[in-house]
Amino acid sequence: MTCWETVQAYAFRSIGYGENLLPKTDFTLCQHFTLIGSGMIWNVYFGALALALGFFFANALALAKAAQNPWLRKPADWFIFVFRGSPLFIQFFIAYEMLVLLPRTGIDVFGITVQTGWLTRAWAGALLVLFLNTAAYSAEIFYGALRSIPKGDLEAADAYGISGWQKFRRIQWPTMLRLGWPAYTNEAIFLFHATTLVFFASFPAFRQMGDALYYANYFADKTFNPFIPYPIVGFYFILLTLVVIWGFGWVNRRLNRHLPQNQRVRNRLRINLIR
Repeated sequence: MTCWETVQAYAFRSIGYGENLLPKTDFTLCQHFTLIGSGMIWNVYFGALALALGFFFANALALAKAAQNPWLRKPADWFIFVFRGSPLFIQFFIAYEMLVLLPRTGIDVFGITVQTGWLTRAWAGALLVLFLNTAAYSAEIFYGALRSIPKGDLEAADAYGISGWQKFRRIQWPTMLRLGWPAYTNEAIFLFHATTLVFFASFPAFRQMGDALYYANYFADKTFNPFIPYPIVGFYFILLTLVVIWGFGWVNRRLNRHLPQNQRVRNRLRINLIR
């Protein structure tokens, strides 16, 4: 089988398209890159969807934590504390055990039976844990940025008669994003890296359609050589990190487009002959 035939057969195997059986012998470098790259589809799925959904929930949590009403502030504060204070792997384990305890026949909601078996699958259960985890960390970032908004900006808004929702939408929220975006970029990178923990969690891979680490572990077990598949996983995640940095950097430049650009100072080499 040529490399192109291998790509055609295994490029989308992780999502159910292509060969049903994994290769058993004569593992080539092309098979390593193709199957591990196919598994990266799930890592991108977990990270991108959890990040997108967690962004809006994190904004709501940050506002609730900054609220004066204790009925809003306390639940948000405790939610952030619990998910930031416990290891992510333990959260995966506890979530899986709780979801397994749900009735197999489903739960009756207003006379309608809602199936719960799908929640124990990695595509749903692991995504839920990652969503809650990144929402907690991102909320703390946005809360700190919200508290760091210069008072002069708020006083200027009051002087112009801007208040309420309009003040939040035009002054507070854009400034909060601008101040917290560099730290939020790091959280996005850490989240994509944390998707590798799904392999070690209790959520099973459906029909051997696992993530990148699933296929890397398969090759390492078959060849007894971990120094080929795991560096390939690292290579793919480095490329993914570069994409995240580029995308979030573009957003950061858009958020700060109204600010004067800092001129890059060129360092000149000056040889000091006489002291």
